[in-house]
Amino acid sequence: MLHIGIVACSTEGAALCYRTISLEGSQVLGRHDHPEVSLHSHSLAEYMKCIDRNDWAGVAELMLSSAEKLARSGADFLICPDNTIHQAFDMVEHRSPRPWLHIAREVAREAQGKGYKRLAILGTRYLMEGPVYRETLKAMGIDSRVPGTEQRQRINQIIFDELVNGVLLPRSLAYHVEVIRSLKDEGCDAVVLGCTEIPLLVTQESSPLPVLDSTRILARAAVRKALEGLGATSLKVP
Repeated sequence: MLHIGIVACSTEGAALCYRTISLEGSQVLGRHDHPEVSLHSHSLAEYMKCIDRNDWAGVAELMLSSAEKLARSGADFLICPDNTIHQAFDMVEHRSPRPWLHIAREVAREAQGKGYKRLAILGTRYLMEGPVYRETLKAMGIDSRVPGTEQRQRINQIIFDELVNGVLLPRSLAYHVEVIRSLKDEGCDAVVLGCTEIPLLVTQESSPLPVLDSTRILARAAVRKALEGLGATSLKVP
């Protein structure tokens, strides 16, 4: 079985990703079993210093630093459960000591498999205004929409003031539901929870649209990739 390396950024999203790998692994492999996992994280503060000054090369260097440490720990491939810093991915992939799964590509494949045509994108302001999902989805023939300016600012505030700290407030859930409903009115047929903490707040049960949970989609893709090392085609990850 292949060894998964997690390049972490924010604590809550990385924890959800790790927990999902463990739970999904045990469903496939048996009680308490899952692929080997290593995790390395620079602090979110270090990433935000780079992001706030639009220094994506600096973000790439932090990601590569984690990648090098994980490669030395034995990881066979890498994932990053943070959508925003994938904006630096093109500066990382060709220099990385190990191959990566790309979170937006995995979400796009899931959306394509389910026949979705127009996705609502929620996440940090940097993610919603950046190219990560827009370009990835466009390449696969899928349209996308983001909330308006004030909504983007409010969602960004909720993420950084509340969600990354594990604070989940009913009023913040109600706001996300309102935004998702407005994007449904614009013709979106599913919503990407494109900040890895949003799935802690918004669930399929609370959402007006079908959800594409980027954190769990990436985690499941990582388990599938890890199982390739067994050469066992009979083991399937949901």
